[in-house]
Amino acid sequence: MPHFETTRRVRHSAAEMFDLVADVDKYPRFVPLCDSLVVRARRPLDDGREVLVADMTVAYAMFRETFTSKVTLDRANLKILVEYLDGPFRHLENVWSFRPIDDTHCDVGFSITYEFKSRTLGALMGAMFDKAFRKFSEAFEARADAVYG
Repeated sequence: MPHFETTRRVRHSAAEMFDLVADVDKYPRFVPLCDSLVVRARRPLDDGREVLVADMTVAYAMFRETFTSKVTLDRANLKILVEYLDGPFRHLENVWSFRPIDDTHCDVGFSITYEFKSRTLGALMGAMFDKAFRKFSEAFEARADAVYG
């Protein structure tokens, strides 16, 4: 199963980066391949976490697919878990983590595993997805620079 993982040190606090990644409604403005994103449900949990259900449409050239994910925002532990619910994948899960270094720097971790239901689609899109995932961290860092200065 394809897997990608990276950690980047950024010039923003862990709380700022958590807020930026948690603001999924804005992804179409800056996330590679994200054509649209609609939050279908949002609910707080008793333990302080928040759960979203969102539809994300990814588009590249003639390819356009929508998939549904459950996003768990865990502010207390500075983690965001995205779990696949429906769409063209057999499996998709990604985890964001934010480790404070000091008041103005943190390490942002991003990992993702995925597998398309269709081997043909996987072969066609695999290399393009790998390239896009490598750009994700850069896109979020650039967005943080634009938002937070």
